[in-house]
Amino acid sequence: MIQTSPPGLAPLDHPPHEGEGPPPPATHAEASRQRRDIVSGEVMEEDRLIRFVAGPDGQVIPDLARKLPGRGMWTAATREAVATAAKKNLFSRSAKAKLLAAADLADHVESLLRNRLLSGLGLARKAGALTCGFEAVREALATGRVRFLVEAFDGASDGRRKVLALVRNSPQPVTIVGVFSQAEMGLALGLENVVHTALLAGRSTERWVVDIDRLAGFRPLFPETWLSPGP
Repeated sequence: MIQTSPPGLAPLDHPPHEGEGPPPPATHAEASRQRRDIVSGEVMEEDRLIRFVAGPDGQVIPDLARKLPGRGMWTAATREAVATAAKKNLFSRSAKAKLLAAADLADHVESLLRNRLLSGLGLARKAGALTCGFEAVREALATGRVRFLVEAFDGASDGRRKVLALVRNSPQPVTIVGVFSQAEMGLALGLENVVHTALLAGRSTERWVVDIDRLAGFRPLFPETWLSPGP
């Protein structure tokens, strides 16, 4: 079963009635994980947002790990939200100080997210939560434990078609990710000729889930042509 949108982005089974807002936080801890998007004004969970801080030189700096000191400024994790905040000077308004946001800030955030995801692949391999190679991926898909199929976008199309056919028969939904090259994946994993990779469900991949959700707001996770029938 192919999942074309990452976990967390699927529509609600029972959307709220018109006029209803999100339910109030149940606990103080839950409330502390919610922030307001400076573009829309909507209050969201931190995992759906990008945090920014003001650097020493007044530049707006993305803080994807949410660990840098200073007052945070938050936008929805989408290209449109980050670009709008930069273009309309909303960071300065939020900080009540003159700040400089680069015109390509959204591109920079996307690049940082990709780097975090690549780093996450390496960590998952060390934790035993990642397998690669056609045969290993085929066996993992048959078990229903695969959460993400990570395919090199510059891999051979015939091999990709075979793997995607296996995904369609997976007993559990699998999210397809095709944003990295063979060279990028090989460098992250310390291997050569990496094309097919399966990331298994489990605690060690939780950060990956969050970051892939956020990356999906900046670019498609794979070309739509991958789901087209082959010749």
